[in-house]
Amino acid sequence: MSALADAPIWLVGCGNMGGAMLRRWIAAGMDPARVTVITRGAADLPAGVRHVHAVPEGARPGIVVLAVKPQQLDIVAPLLAGVGPALLVSILAGVEVAALRARIPAATIVRAMPNLPVAIGKGVTALFADAIETEARAVVEALTVPLGLVEWIDDEAQFDAVTALAGCGPGFVFRFADALAQAGAALGLPADQAARLAIATLEGSAIMASGSPEAPAVLADRVASPGGSTREGLNVLDRDEALVRLLTETLAASARRNAEMAAAAR
Repeated sequence: MSALADAPIWLVGCGNMGGAMLRRWIAAGMDPARVTVITRGAADLPAGVRHVHAVPEGARPGIVVLAVKPQQLDIVAPLLAGVGPALLVSILAGVEVAALRARIPAATIVRAMPNLPVAIGKGVTALFADAIETEARAVVEALTVPLGLVEWIDDEAQFDAVTALAGCGPGFVFRFADALAQAGAALGLPADQAARLAIATLEGSAIMASGSPEAPAVLADRVASPGGSTREGLNVLDRDEALVRLLTETLAASARRNAEMAAAAR
């Protein structure tokens, strides 16, 4: 397995997430010539990355990264059935290891769930494998550590929840940023200024939280002086656990959809 450290990589699909991962790999020092991107259409790729429109005949990559839409699995899988990579890494939401193994023979199969900030090396990638050797694990981590935080999940049943929280999470944060800006505009601020203030506030707060030993709940209470304006706002969010209930419902909806996709792929 140690030969995988420099093995050729096939990236099957190169949409928003696959492209973000690829660009980050190259920015982190990966040799572009190591990667072959396989897509049916055009792709905007870093210089030096090979691009083909079909699975190369007779070629045997060490690593295949599957980055198509989950609904395309049964279109792509037959094309890879004879490839037999040593390592298959799939970022298909809701598609379980057993479903992948039934379609694509590979010595080791790893599910990965990255989120969009991997493009700037500040993402989260959750990983799961039902069986993996030390060398293969090291190779997978070498591919994902440049993308940001890496978390191995012990129980595949938790993957739907992880996907809802971290995979879908950036979309929810972006929506929160937009809502915060709209709320500022409703108080009379120019919309463009409110947007800049909201994004900068989120950025600074996230950096502060990530570097603090204190839990976010503690930091929130420290911002809020008794009887002050922050406390008044927090009272709205905390009343009947309104914010917690809203986000719990939000993640539950995403997790349910992940489970539905998993059932469809079995």
